[in-house]
Amino acid sequence: MKKTTIDTLFETLHNEFNVETPSSGHEHRFLNKLQNQNNVLVNSAAKKSSFWKPFISIAATIIICFGIFTVYQSQQVGSRELASVSPAMAETQTLFTTAIKTELSKLNSEDTPEFQELIVDALFEIKVLEEDYNQLTLGLNVAPDDELIITAMILNFQSRIEVLQNVREKIELAKKQNTTSALQL
Repeated sequence: MKKTTIDTLFETLHNEFNVETPSSGHEHRFLNKLQNQNNVLVNSAAKKSSFWKPFISIAATIIICFGIFTVYQSQQVGSRELASVSPAMAETQTLFTTAIKTELSKLNSEDTPEFQELIVDALFEIKVLEEDYNQLTLGLNVAPDDELIITAMILNFQSRIEVLQNVREKIELAKKQNTTSALQL
């Protein structure tokens, strides 16, 4: 068999290996040193972390309070609508929203396949008008007494009602035409 380099290495180092046994108590002294070293590392880490703990907890509390305050403020600012301007405007907004809900319920009662396209188009227009209204609400938050914004909000409500009424009228007209053509047959 051919000798490998590792075999030759062991043959050359044969007499140089340290084969002496350690003195008595060596293992005990080694374990004590190891234990002491671990205790020192744990204690120094504990001292460092305990020094910063109060500051970190105070900072975390301040950040959480600031976050809650910011969210609360943004909810209050975003909630300003036409009704917040005056009692008369609150009544106006109530009347318009009631009329819109009534028209929507009438429109939903006409939800048949032949009128589906008209209804979907109307609901899309209503959605666009609602997004415009939300933008006007943001403008009202910036300038609460701006007459142009208030007028635009009222016109937005009127436009939504008109869209719903126009679609309902188209549906009624189509129904009458279908009834008339059915009677003529």
